[in-house]
Amino acid sequence: MNPVRRIEGRSAALRLENLDTDQIMPKQFLRGIDKQGLRQGLFHDLRFDGEGRQRPGFVLNQPAYAGVSVLIGGNNFGCGSSREHAVWGLQQAGIRAVVAPGFGEIFYSNAMGNGLLLVTLPEAEVRRLMDEADAVPRNTVEIDVETLTLRSAGGVEARFEMLPRHQRMLLEGLDAIGLSMTYRDRIEAFAAAHWAAQPWLKDVARASGGKR
Repeated sequence: MNPVRRIEGRSAALRLENLDTDQIMPKQFLRGIDKQGLRQGLFHDLRFDGEGRQRPGFVLNQPAYAGVSVLIGGNNFGCGSSREHAVWGLQQAGIRAVVAPGFGEIFYSNAMGNGLLLVTLPEAEVRRLMDEADAVPRNTVEIDVETLTLRSAGGVEARFEMLPRHQRMLLEGLDAIGLSMTYRDRIEAFAAAHWAAQPWLKDVARASGGKR
């Protein structure tokens, strides 16, 4: 992953509570075996009607909000089933950060593990950001991962919290495996001490030929 230290981009408000992962990335777009081609599935049933026509009322269909990179969402954003495709689809559409009062737990883990920045703020501050995005289509939001601060062109200034491991993963461009590998020397030292103390446990299955 690429390091994420600072994000600055135009914002759009999605005034939807409990927006679940099936709404973010409907199931019919989960058929592929890789991450490709998910952009067209993002918010599909919100963006299009049953005849495939764009819904003009959906914010991301409006020309004024083309190219936004920061979504301001409602509470419990990303609830529902576990599907990493929802995160990949947002990223393929150019979304680099989502700001909301709260997130679905699994979605939060998937997002931070893939370098999609999620910022949790109190509802009052999120509403201010939504109002700014609605009033000024080209309103920008700046998020600093190093100082854990957010500023908007309209005057919102806020601090947010993040687990140290997630902050490190973003700043250093690490996924969960990459973060684990930074502790490789300690892992190998632990394993060596474990096998030295209990050598009879090592490679038991192979030594027994896989027999019970």
